[in-house]
Amino acid sequence: MALSSHLAAAAALIQRSATPEFDAVTERAVGAIAEALRNDRPLLVCGNGGSAADAMHITGELVGRFLKERRALKAICLSSNAAVLTAWSNDYDYATVFSRQVEAYAAPGGVLFGISTSGNSKNVVNALQAARAAGMTTVGLTGEGGGKMADLCDHLIAVPSRHTPDIQQVHLCIYHYICEMVEARCL
Repeated sequence: MALSSHLAAAAALIQRSATPEFDAVTERAVGAIAEALRNDRPLLVCGNGGSAADAMHITGELVGRFLKERRALKAICLSSNAAVLTAWSNDYDYATVFSRQVEAYAAPGGVLFGISTSGNSKNVVNALQAARAAGMTTVGLTGEGGGKMADLCDHLIAVPSRHTPDIQQVHLCIYHYICEMVEARCL
């Protein structure tokens, strides 16, 4: 496949995602995240593999800056602390590595943002359950159907694809948009 064909396919998926329903759910997610951060509540973000890299990217943009100079925002990546990840996974269970951190950092009025292309990552699902129990709003970024995350997210953004690399490309567009809108509301 030529690069031009690959880019055309990516553009087509982005276009299929550009719907009023996508706009509405993303606006609700932006509103929840911005409200939490304006009120000094945490945004906890988690995912595995490429989604862990996305979680780090999101929190890096919000703690640092995306487009504007502003105060740091309380965004915490649950996928990036190697000591916590390896100690808890070795001694207990990788399926609870994020929910354990939710226990440590959760606050009512905060937001848990879970990322999983399938929507079925056990540790992300467990984190969403723990966040709900702690009175947090839950946001999910996933692929078509939403998997197990669908029933656990107050705001589920599900890309209309089941092909992981394609989903991840659209996720980048979505979370850059979320970062830009949240930043604008938190100046």
